[in-house]
Amino acid sequence: MPNLPCILPTLPERRFFCSPVSVGSSWDVPEHSIYRGKGAINEFNIHLVVSGKGYVEIEGKSYMLQAGSAFLYFPLEEQRYYSSEDDPWHVKWVHFYGDKLKEFMIEHGFHRSTLWSMNQVKPLEEAHLALYEEASRHKILHETKLSALTYAFLVEFMGHAVPFSAVKGTASADRIPELLPYMQERAREPFDLEYWAGQAEVSSYYFCKLFRKATRMTPLAFITLCRLQYGKQRLLEQLDLPIQQIAKEAGYSSASYFNKRFMEHEGMTPSEFRELYMRKS
Repeated sequence: MPNLPCILPTLPERRFFCSPVSVGSSWDVPEHSIYRGKGAINEFNIHLVVSGKGYVEIEGKSYMLQAGSAFLYFPLEEQRYYSSEDDPWHVKWVHFYGDKLKEFMIEHGFHRSTLWSMNQVKPLEEAHLALYEEASRHKILHETKLSALTYAFLVEFMGHAVPFSAVKGTASADRIPELLPYMQERAREPFDLEYWAGQAEVSSYYFCKLFRKATRMTPLAFITLCRLQYGKQRLLEQLDLPIQQIAKEAGYSSASYFNKRFMEHEGMTPSEFRELYMRKS
């Protein structure tokens, strides 16, 4: 059967940050349709569209969602969503609750929209599968693990969700996640914004806009993180290698600029970082 959700009880003593109420999927069900009036359920839920298409209605307006889209409802909200009849969606969901979740979600801006686009789908699918398998196998016997897996699902959603546009993103927008591994590999080379914009077949201005939407940082900020990651590794792997040489290898012609960036991100100099981990080991 395509619909075999795992249903869990709401625990009276909420010892953990978040806990699941139900985990499941629906696919190949043209009649899949849900309506919940305002105030009907006091829990969050996230739905991920894996394939096919369906619709979410918000204030009388219908939005079509396809693969890579997601929707998030806060507790007590009115909910109306349904599958396309001609191309039924495969949708995966988690319903969950937690005493501090609302403040947490608002703090991170997830009250701004019901509809979201995922710049990466696979991590969320994997987190959903892990939670579903645990809930199906052990029910509430392992409360700590259930909570941890629910949180893992939530942070994967938050880490890859960007506000949904009714007009599906272009192929250029989809190219940003694909380019990230190559940008990471070449981060130690001089950064050429026009080159990477060309790889996405957009202008430099639009590339920066798409990049920020997909990663919540600028292209140069991403390159800086990759360089610092490399530098930190080299500091610990080659204890006798001068900081100036590591700075050069990491992509910085100036050791002082490497030190400045390192200090901004790590709160200590490269030398202090190396000494700290030498003492720990």
